[in-house]
Amino acid sequence: MAGVDPVLVRGWLAARSLSRDLPAPVDDHGGWRVDTGGTIERRRYLFATPGPGLTTLLGSIDAPGIFVKLCADAATFRALLPPGWTITDANCMMVPDRPVAAAPVLPMDYRLSVTRRGAVMHAVITTDDGAAAASGYAAQHDGIFVYDRIVVGDAHRRRGLGRALMLALGAQADPAARQVLTATQMGAALYATLGWRVYAPYTTATIG
Repeated sequence: MAGVDPVLVRGWLAARSLSRDLPAPVDDHGGWRVDTGGTIERRRYLFATPGPGLTTLLGSIDAPGIFVKLCADAATFRALLPPGWTITDANCMMVPDRPVAAAPVLPMDYRLSVTRRGAVMHAVITTDDGAAAASGYAAQHDGIFVYDRIVVGDAHRRRGLGRALMLALGAQADPAARQVLTATQMGAALYATLGWRVYAPYTTATIG
């Protein structure tokens, strides 16, 4: 997709890998590969734009468990896929347009804490009795600050907890860092209220 910065996309993948204790991405077929080693996802590839390397890679994969991700909409990616491939997710990558700088505010019966391990931050919101209500991660690497796994429990939605997580994590970012995240349609609606905009589509495909 024209206008997608490969430096930002690779930086997102590198910081996400750091957040999840995964290997650093390596260059592969004109994109980047992370050997995730999971039972469902053994390996992932990410491409900022389509190209011959992506086409070659898709033609070489003949087993499930390998996920290929492209900064393009589902229709564009689907047209490139060989038989047997399926689009599993059509999400988006977002960047801040007019970031909201404010202290997180919680309902009276919730508590928020942020811990840091090296370049990885972990925010947790609990109820007064210690039950988990929401959590999220962030990581910074090579000037890219990434938000990851922002989750609010079903019983605690619509109380401003997602917003509080984002503000608490964002306060840990280097002011000069470029911020980026990926979001589902539901998540994108929340982030838009915090001054984020869609930067690029982000679509995933695998065999199956």
